[in-house]
Amino acid sequence: MTLPWSAQLIHLSAALLLLLSFAMLAQRRVRSLVNLFAAQGATLVVSTVIVAWSSGQHHLYYSAAMTLVLKVFLLPAILHRLIRRLEVQWDTETLVNIPTVLLIGLLVVIFSFGLAQPISQFADTVTRSTLGIAIAVVLLAFLMMITRRKAVSQVVGFLAMENGLFFAATSATYGMPMVVELGIALDVLVGVFILGIFFFQIREQFESLDLHHLETLKED
Repeated sequence: MTLPWSAQLIHLSAALLLLLSFAMLAQRRVRSLVNLFAAQGATLVVSTVIVAWSSGQHHLYYSAAMTLVLKVFLLPAILHRLIRRLEVQWDTETLVNIPTVLLIGLLVVIFSFGLAQPISQFADTVTRSTLGIAIAVVLLAFLMMITRRKAVSQVVGFLAMENGLFFAATSATYGMPMVVELGIALDVLVGVFILGIFFFQIREQFESLDLHHLETLKED
């Protein structure tokens, strides 16, 4: 059966999200990592608008607008400002080399599709098959968090995890209640501000944002 063009565009957006996740996993330059996160946000905006138009769920237009403001403009601007203030340019130190991380990422994608297959049967939307990609985006972001040593990269990984969860909600279930989405957006925004203060504290104490310095702290 041929899928409607709207469903095909949503699948295309899902594939682009997955490619951007791999690009973020392989990226070492912190500025470029933030730009890739903004590109993920823009892809989410497009897919959410398509879902809203094809399903008639008009509240998703508000979700798309909120995503555009928060994840395409506001959060990337805040992160770029933090990078300039902290003079962070490169994130060369990873716990595992990039080719190995990408290979692990491929295994994560296979696992995600296997995990999503029985779950997606309970969804009644035409785009339920994108659930596997949404889970893969979440797990790839988590993989980036645990393989990077710089705090800024780990925060971007956390935000990318939220992108995957948001895509799963919009494509598989036509979104969450607006009150829940507003609460999550506020939590993310406040969290980034708090983490920004945390970054400056780490930099002031250790003159570096490498989190392995925290492991050297011992109780007196």
